[in-house]
Amino acid sequence: MNGTAAPGAMSRRNPLVKQFVLENDRPSKISHLNFGLLSSTDMMQMSEIPVHSKDLFTMPAREPAKFGVLDKRLGISNKTDECDTCHLKLSDCVGHFGYVNLELPVFHIGYIKATLEILQNICKECSRVLLAPDVRESYLRRMRDPTADALKKINTRKKISALCKKVVRCPHCDGINGTVRKIACPTLKLVHEKYRAKAAHDMRTVFVAQFAQAQSQNAEMTNALLAKAQEDLSPLVVQELFKRIPDQDCDLLWVNADVGRPEKLILNSLLVPPVCIRPSVAMDVGSGSNEDDLTVKLQEIIQVNFALQAALSKGATLKMVMEDWDFLQIQVAQFINGDTPGLTKLQGAPKPIRGLCQRLKGKQGRFRGNLSGKRVDFSARTVISPDPNLRIDQVGVPEHVARVMTYPEKVTRYNIAKLRQCVINGPAVHPGANAIRIEGQKYTKNLMYGDRASLADDLKEGDIVERHMEDDDIVLFNRQPSLHKMSIMSHRAKVLQWRTFRFNECVCSPYNADFDGDEMNMHLPQTEEARAEAATLMAVPHNLITSRNGEPLVAATQDFLTAAYLLTQKNVFFNREQFCQVLTLMGDGLDEIELPEAAIVLPIRLWTGKQVMSLLIRPNRKSRVMVNLELKERNYTHNLSMCHKDGYVVFRNSELLSGNLCKKTLGDGSKKGLFYVLIRDHGSAEAARCMNRLAKLCARWLGNFKGFSIGIDDVTPSDELNAVKKDLLDNGYAKANATIEDYRRGKLTLKPGCNPLQSLESELNGLLGKLRETAGGECMQSLPFHNNPRIMAECGSKGSPLNISQMVACVGQQSVGGKRAPEGFVNRTLPHFLPYALHAAAKGFVANSFYSGLTATEFFFHTMGGREGLVDTAVKTAETGYMARRLMKALEDLSCQYDATVRNSEGSVVQFTYGDDGLNPAFMEGDDRPVDFQRLLTHVVNTDPDRTGLALSPTELRALGKEAVQRPQFQSILPSGRKFLIEIEEFFYAAADKLTAVRAAVQLPSLDDPSLTPYAAQLERAFMLEHEPTKVEPESKVLVATTKKTAASTKKGKKAALEASPEAVDTDALHYVSTPSWHTSFASKDFLTKWQLKAKVAGSVEAQEAARLLVHNVCRLTRSQCEKILEVSLTKYHRARPSARSARSRFQNPVRR
Repeated sequence: MNGTAAPGAMSRRNPLVKQFVLENDRPSKISHLNFGLLSSTDMMQMSEIPVHSKDLFTMPAREPAKFGVLDKRLGISNKTDECDTCHLKLSDCVGHFGYVNLELPVFHIGYIKATLEILQNICKECSRVLLAPDVRESYLRRMRDPTADALKKINTRKKISALCKKVVRCPHCDGINGTVRKIACPTLKLVHEKYRAKAAHDMRTVFVAQFAQAQSQNAEMTNALLAKAQEDLSPLVVQELFKRIPDQDCDLLWVNADVGRPEKLILNSLLVPPVCIRPSVAMDVGSGSNEDDLTVKLQEIIQVNFALQAALSKGATLKMVMEDWDFLQIQVAQFINGDTPGLTKLQGAPKPIRGLCQRLKGKQGRFRGNLSGKRVDFSARTVISPDPNLRIDQVGVPEHVARVMTYPEKVTRYNIAKLRQCVINGPAVHPGANAIRIEGQKYTKNLMYGDRASLADDLKEGDIVERHMEDDDIVLFNRQPSLHKMSIMSHRAKVLQWRTFRFNECVCSPYNADFDGDEMNMHLPQTEEARAEAATLMAVPHNLITSRNGEPLVAATQDFLTAAYLLTQKNVFFNREQFCQVLTLMGDGLDEIELPEAAIVLPIRLWTGKQVMSLLIRPNRKSRVMVNLELKERNYTHNLSMCHKDGYVVFRNSELLSGNLCKKTLGDGSKKGLFYVLIRDHGSAEAARCMNRLAKLCARWLGNFKGFSIGIDDVTPSDELNAVKKDLLDNGYAKANATIEDYRRGKLTLKPGCNPLQSLESELNGLLGKLRETAGGECMQSLPFHNNPRIMAECGSKGSPLNISQMVACVGQQSVGGKRAPEGFVNRTLPHFLPYALHAAAKGFVANSFYSGLTATEFFFHTMGGREGLVDTAVKTAETGYMARRLMKALEDLSCQYDATVRNSEGSVVQFTYGDDGLNPAFMEGDDRPVDFQRLLTHVVNTDPDRTGLALSPTELRALGKEAVQRPQFQSILPSGRKFLIEIEEFFYAAADKLTAVRAAVQLPSLDDPSLTPYAAQLERAFMLEHEPTKVEPESKVLVATTKKTAASTKKGKKAALEASPEAVDTDALHYVSTPSWHTSFASKDFLTKWQLKAKVAGSVEAQEAARLLVHNVCRLTRSQCEKILEVSLTKYHRARPSARSARSRFQNPVRR
């Protein structure tokens, strides 16, 4: 970095003498930094001593030699010594530089590419840039343009380089210029192919004449050598060329002549780093020490430099001088970069040395190994295990860890009694303390020794007690690899017995953790600021959804899903005693729960499992949690709420009306599920409380009441299934054999782009794959509904129908590289089969199941497919991890600015609007929309029933919808937001059209009829106020009676409407109309009042504004890309594929994200 010297002072200063830095009390502001190259003078000025001694120590005292590479004036590496320059100990001395003057200049291995590029662009005679004057002026203006950014200058520099490479004759001196390259030899040599130019020139003519004269005197010189003639560009020649480059031409080379003249690319001196970064490792007493690689290499450089100096002074032959010079070049290159290609093999070293580059770059280098990734105190690591009784924001900490990890708590009048007791307990008893720091004193008192009672009595406000970790302390919890920001989150400690970290299973997904021996890290923040930041930004309840796309990542999993599925089945009933007992499982006795009315009154009062789930969301009337959602679960078939598998989930005001809860409702990755709706409508804290109750309820109910296990009986096929499987296999084999016979006779129909063998393989793959799928379908149909593996597959807690079919019916075709088993032997897959065998069993089809057991050949084929999955996972994990890191480092500085643009740290625009709409992906309720209009409308209608308002007709719905979105406060938002308002208006138009179509389909009068509109409004009010019939006008009572008669023929009207125009009628809405209570359902689903419409519009706009990306938000693009890349790789192996994995391991190991 260059500073500005005082005027007139530079002329009086000796450049070789270090000057004092004058302090300036005037406040100043750094405007910019200039990075340049160090010249030999700069190296001398920043160094303490010149280094020229070949000795490391003086004998016999073994003291560091003066002016040697271990001179104490360069710093020390021993704790007992003192630096001779600053007179400080090792802990305080930062070290001091020295320098070595090289006898001849050498190339800098790190700048060799830049050196080549500059040489290619300048004339090797006059050192001018090889551009014609007119072209030169044009490019000079571009390079000096103050508005040009780095990217534009790079492109201009590339164009200049491309033009210079084409120039043979210099436009300034008419000299010949050819290609400059580094020759493929162990040493660093640059050559100029000057005489290969085809153009006629006096210099070439002179060279050819000289070559002919030499050829006449030496018969070994043939004409072939003339074509290979090159000009050697030694460091001395290159340095002289660079010195003659004008400052104006430096601008064309994109070189700052003030701080980085090209000749500085050549080394005349070498900096000697301080001793503290290359410490000596002492051996046994009297055995000397092992020196660092840098120290050894510096000693070799000094020795070679002395040899070169002696050769020059004695007038040695040119060959000897050049050998010493080349050797000096190699030693300096290895000092800078120990992995220089070709140099290590030349030296014959057993392994490359750790040069300066190796100490900086790579995973073990200074930046990644010591700065970005540090080893820290106050951290713990052990095995993890599950505990559903803990909250999702808690982590169980072993008491042994809590006694070792301490927090410095300052004594106040509020906590002095507690801290005195901690001091008395000491280090061995929890909760205790390990040390005390008295205010105003530098030392710390260890409580392992001394009178702790007196120390506790002397404790006063302002002292600091390093107490043990206690309950509710904020800790950071992390599992490696940390692929996204939710790989490290803050929890609250809960000190428990035993030796493992414990946490709720709901939090496994963000950490990608399972409990098969995984280990995790815990860190204890040491300041109140760190605790506050961790609790605010990194707490688990604040990170329930992923920033990649807004999907919930912390949700119910595995046993929780199984228990919820079993609990919400239609045949689950409890009496009052059982119902109350189940309700106590969801909490710790602190929740107030109000019992609802029994679902069945006679002959005995019974409550359902669905009512348990309703109370789990809203335990009492004081709770303001109102959940309204509808979704189709995994086991949904048809007919909405009348699905015979109870697969249509309906929540109305937190009451579960229908549906069997599975993974779509309670699991992660779904924006239509229960927890996502809770987060959107009631906040993450309420969703976390609901998740805590669900985890406790499901784990306790499943373990203590219901029970759930898997045995061999669950995968035992019936006789009927075995008979069906045998018929399927026989028919499949017959078809496969017939196809093979057609192939051998040449009658097989070829597929486009395939030869006969490829067509046969494609046909057999499809045939055998369909055979396994058919067998699996028959297997699922034959298993009873209470079969435990089937329950897990249906609810989504673990496994899939494919796994079950592999265990019970048929494992299926094994593939390697997407094809049937290859021929590993001569013309056959295994020695068990005849040559050229193509039938199913010989090419990897496994007809047995895991229950029946695999034959020897089937086992071999199965291991071939599994091996491919293992190898593919191992290779892809490393590749995708490296790709993810490169993306992260390239895009980590992107952020959103005040003008809504996405810029990097240099201020360059990367995107004018983030995602072209400026919305945060974490707030998207749909795939690309900030709000789900239909769900919001359902929520508004059910949570705010406007019982006094009039239902809107289609015409009024369109008009008021348009009027609502055109309010001034909504029109002042961004252009992307105005487009969103148009979508809201279009939604109301679609709702009006739907309302008109449905009423016409069931033969109801149009609400837009002026003569019927008042009565229709009274009718809708009557539907909403059936419990208050006195408020309904007499005309409406007549209309109600008339309409009820019309409802009797609704079924006929539905059929006629579908026959007339099936695509124009909403069949789901017709289903509501055809139910006995059609009027109430119809009114609540499709009618809304003026107040409800305005509330819906306001809610939509509020959601859109909340989704806008805040200023200086770090863009989620990097995290989303990196997380998804590795997820694809890891999930590929864990998918249920017959070629990659067995059903047994599928059920044992959780799926990794």
